[in-house]
Amino acid sequence: MNSNINNIIEKIDWEKVNNLLPVVVQEYKTKNMLMLGYMNKEALTLSLKTNKAHYFSRTKNRIWQKGETSGHIQNIYEVLLDCDNDTLLIQVIQKGVVCHTLNKTCFFQSIKKNDIKIDDKNKTPNSIIDILYNKIKLNKTKDPKISYTAKLLQGDQNYMLKKVVEEVGEFILSIKDNDVKNIIYEAADIIYHMLIAINSKDITPDDIKKELQNRFNTSGIQEKNSRTTKS
Repeated sequence: MNSNINNIIEKIDWEKVNNLLPVVVQEYKTKNMLMLGYMNKEALTLSLKTNKAHYFSRTKNRIWQKGETSGHIQNIYEVLLDCDNDTLLIQVIQKGVVCHTLNKTCFFQSIKKNDIKIDDKNKTPNSIIDILYNKIKLNKTKDPKISYTAKLLQGDQNYMLKKVVEEVGEFILSIKDNDVKNIIYEAADIIYHMLIAINSKDITPDDIKKELQNRFNTSGIQEKNSRTTKS
């Protein structure tokens, strides 16, 4: 380990924080407060070595790099340790949005007199696909008895995939029947169930957008032929 990194690691009072260091994250340019995360020694070491923020997830019980699935990574500009050696402030250059709710900051709920008000000024415009995908992510851990999304994601994979096939079949029939209203309805059902399926594999709409973007300068025939060649 780099001696400078080692010195930083050893300076922290890990015993006081039970080996989980609170990390306040600030956007370097705007000085906006983005989020609060936690790092253990390994996550901090990775962050310092790569200059990309890594955290320890208390929910998943593992280390994760910010933006590892969304692409919304945090490039570290500066790392500051507080006077008690038990809290970190990191200034970052944030790519995309920081919050899984698609807000620019995790601190967007204004609490006053027991009412919660959401500051929409911090909201970044996103497509309905992104909004739906993030709603799916929020609902995936709910009680499957009350959430259809949770039922699909927590249940048998074959059932989930069967629903995708069913919706595609209904969409095809609507096309054949020239039922415009039902075509739109079934297309929406396909998109929802497809987003469920890709979520189960930690694939995001951004991953698919990038793939589509890569195809812009390639004809459909060339793209099909390239797949045949690869196989």
